[in-house]
Amino acid sequence: MAEEERAADPQRLVVRNITAATVGNALEFYDFITYGFFAIQIGRCFFPEANAYVNLMLSLATFGAGFITRPIGGIVIGSYADRAGRRPAMILSFTLMGVAIIAMALIPSYARIGIAAPILAVLARMVQGFSLGGEVGPTTAYLLESAPLHRRGFVVAWQAASQAIAATLAGLVGLILASTLSVSALTDYGWRIAFLLGAVTLPVGLWMRRGLPETLHEPEHHPVVHSAKAANVFATFSQNARIIILGLLVLASGTISTYIFNYLTTFAQGTLKMTPTAAFAGTFAQNVISLFAVLFGGWLSDRIGRRPVMIYPRFLFLILILPMFYWMVDARSATALIVGSGVLSLLSSVGGGAFYAALTESLPKRIRGGAFATIYAFSIAIFGGTTQLVVTWLIHVTGNPLAPAYYWLVAATIGTGAAMAIIESAPVRAISRPVLAE
Repeated sequence: MAEEERAADPQRLVVRNITAATVGNALEFYDFITYGFFAIQIGRCFFPEANAYVNLMLSLATFGAGFITRPIGGIVIGSYADRAGRRPAMILSFTLMGVAIIAMALIPSYARIGIAAPILAVLARMVQGFSLGGEVGPTTAYLLESAPLHRRGFVVAWQAASQAIAATLAGLVGLILASTLSVSALTDYGWRIAFLLGAVTLPVGLWMRRGLPETLHEPEHHPVVHSAKAANVFATFSQNARIIILGLLVLASGTISTYIFNYLTTFAQGTLKMTPTAAFAGTFAQNVISLFAVLFGGWLSDRIGRRPVMIYPRFLFLILILPMFYWMVDARSATALIVGSGVLSLLSSVGGGAFYAALTESLPKRIRGGAFATIYAFSIAIFGGTTQLVVTWLIHVTGNPLAPAYYWLVAATIGTGAAMAIIESAPVRAISRPVLAE
């Protein structure tokens, strides 16, 4: 049935599939990114009065609690996608996300219910982390499997683009709220409005995902020779250990980059003492650039291969991290923040558009959803949950606002080395390359 549908109107189906997957991923990341943007205000709401540093650290620790459950969600929901199908797994993760985001918006403050407030906030973040850990693998596998062979890079790039869409929308919402509400109103209820606006997409997202055709049991159409099928799932994981490890390293590096980009809103306000309006404007511009760059990277990788698109922009990124960050810190202006973070976002995102397709199509279909979800969840849990805490602590103990840039540079160097070791997988360049066990 799915094949007949695809043959009838392939372009319409590709657009529908991308939209349904993007809606879910965008909401998932909208929630996490919104929390990061409003970390200062949420800290004041859920924790007793303390100095600004302690409040921010407690808020970021609550934010990090969601990363604890990501690997569990990746394993549980990802493996479920490889057994029952991509669509039911995507619906499950999206439903759990809805519960978490609404709960977060409605939890009363510490002043009203005391210690129950931070406890409930931590539980909401853990449910959110579980759902997001299981969201990315099935969604990315679905995008790859539903895409025409010659457009896989562009279609899968929407997985990364959905993060930029979420960040752009969250930045726009934050900018509007920061511009129209007083500081006290932003702390009291402004951040809650941001979460509830994300929850508006829940009914539409569920409706769209329920109508998606399943791809799990459809045959693969890739111009490569497959080796003999492994005896079981664990053996398949073992035979694909190389790409799994490389994917983990690249994603870990990318995770640190993503959460430093997201942290720039807090960094601009708390460290550089810029206004909330200027901070949100910089983040909004940076994420718009990222959206177009990641899609361009995916499109370009379909034409010239994944490797050149993954590698060359990363070298420029490495060269410019310190100069751009130094300019932002020295100038402390909206112009420096917008241009500096925008240039870094452009170079970081172009390579990301090619990487998602490279990793996904290098994984055998029988473990694709679970393996991608697990790789992604562990990299996010270890580095996403700690990045903002680490850079905040580094700035505090060193007194050096450039500390995040040095941490960023080390992570980007490791990620670049791992990307260079990934074998070309684009159909345009991999006609004769055998893949690992299916």
